[in-house]
Amino acid sequence: MTLDSTAGTLALLRGLRAVRQLRPDPLPEDALRNILEVARWSGSAGNRQPWEFVVVRDRDMLRRLSMIEGANAGHLATSGAGIAIVIHPEVPDLDAYDEGRLAERILLAATAQGLGAAVGHFTGPGDTWAASGEAKRLLGIPVEFVLRETISLGYPAARLERTPNPPGRKTLEQLVHLEHY
Repeated sequence: MTLDSTAGTLALLRGLRAVRQLRPDPLPEDALRNILEVARWSGSAGNRQPWEFVVVRDRDMLRRLSMIEGANAGHLATSGAGIAIVIHPEVPDLDAYDEGRLAERILLAATAQGLGAAVGHFTGPGDTWAASGEAKRLLGIPVEFVLRETISLGYPAARLERTPNPPGRKTLEQLVHLEHY
């Protein structure tokens, strides 16, 4: 890797942002396939790959998923596509860890393709999994599988609204402790 490509890679990694205001324009097939290939090659504990993907492009289905009560996936309504991450439960702690790694890789792949992306959740703290159950019902996902997250993909809207009063980034000195805490 050259210095120029290293600097570009680091800039991509530092610049990754969740983009929730998306245009519903269809996505190029090659961009979507590239994102899914990155997802396929994402690491998992023991190379278990405990996941499958449901790609949603139907406008009505995206809207219905975005409106599920108790979900945090409103950005699906205007996305060009959504990717539901379906987990085959094996080892709960590792499954959740691997799912987070996978979601981040999908966001990075979308950014590398010039697209915006954001993670949506069908579960949350204290959730009874009702939102997840409704999403699985709509998508025809068997009840024994886990559906916590979906990724919205699309071209960023012409005008992006910032989160009001976002917290600033902590400094490295606030986060890094050398040798002891």
